[in-house]
Amino acid sequence: MKNTALTEKHIALGAKMVPFAGYNMPVQYEGVNIEHETVREKVGVFDVSHMGEFFISGPKALDLIQKVTSNDASKLTIGRAQYSCLPNAEGGIVDDLIVYKLEEEKYLLVVNASNIEKDWNWISSHNEVFGAAMTNVSDDYSLLAIQGPKAVEAMQSLTQTDLSAIKFYHFEVGEFAGVSDVIISATGYTGSGGFEIYVKNEDAAVVWDRVFEAGAAFGIKPIGLAARDTLRLEMGYCLYGNDIDDTTSPIEAGLGWITKFTKDFVNSEALKAEKEAGAARKLIGFTMSERGIPRKGYTILNENDEEIGEVTSGTMAPSLGQGIGMGYVKTEFSGEGTSVKISIRNKAIPATVVKFPFYKQ
Repeated sequence: MKNTALTEKHIALGAKMVPFAGYNMPVQYEGVNIEHETVREKVGVFDVSHMGEFFISGPKALDLIQKVTSNDASKLTIGRAQYSCLPNAEGGIVDDLIVYKLEEEKYLLVVNASNIEKDWNWISSHNEVFGAAMTNVSDDYSLLAIQGPKAVEAMQSLTQTDLSAIKFYHFEVGEFAGVSDVIISATGYTGSGGFEIYVKNEDAAVVWDRVFEAGAAFGIKPIGLAARDTLRLEMGYCLYGNDIDDTTSPIEAGLGWITKFTKDFVNSEALKAEKEAGAARKLIGFTMSERGIPRKGYTILNENDEEIGEVTSGTMAPSLGQGIGMGYVKTEFSGEGTSVKISIRNKAIPATVVKFPFYKQ
């Protein structure tokens, strides 16, 4: 099992450590609800250094990215990032990722920890045609997600870069916490604003310490992966391995907005046909109408108690005080306001289909 550059910090802080995607990761410190609330109301810091990073460069870098990703990376300008996915040849998704345009012919791809090797092999297999320069720097970089409404104010003393001027899905490269060439990105998977900070492993510990010194007056706390999951779920953000995988298409997953048919990409013709014909099932969000916590794998029923789908993610939402979940159902049951039931311990508990996000600021 791998450690991140900050593992010793988490242990010293009393984190509960668990294996996650081959890494020894902090799942919680004080407790999920407290940590969740900290990010929604103040500022919290996640160590997400387990994520993978690939540099792709050269004259054919964009051509390769255009071929393997669903979104249109030609729209990116230097300093912008884009959410996208890697479609497979069978109609599913290899992974979801973020594409950063660093220079005219240099890009950074940030992928999920559990898929680093799979993604690298998949992209490499398509690069034989293009010959772009590819470098896997996943083991060299640390990534801190500094999230919450106080993030800008709390972190401004650490950099000359005007953090309030960095728009969502934009980034700057500059000095941060005394370290140069840091990528400061206004991205994150919590829905509460903030930044993701990319630093070399050797600088991670000092940046971590300075972040907590700067944020002390703002109630900053370390946050574990359990709260990261409840935060992203309240926003209706997909988690790879739960809500999307090799068998789910971006169309049925509600990711049509990152699937651009203005270009040719892997399996684009089949996905375009699926979009035009309409997917047979769709990913929905639902709220529980009575007490009950939905979990991955639970059956979704219609009002006649007939099976129509399955839960992919579920929790008791700390910000809402009710059970929420995501899952795939037959398309005719996907409309907002549709009454469904979730089978929890052999009881059919009523629920209602709702629009994402669950949590509205």
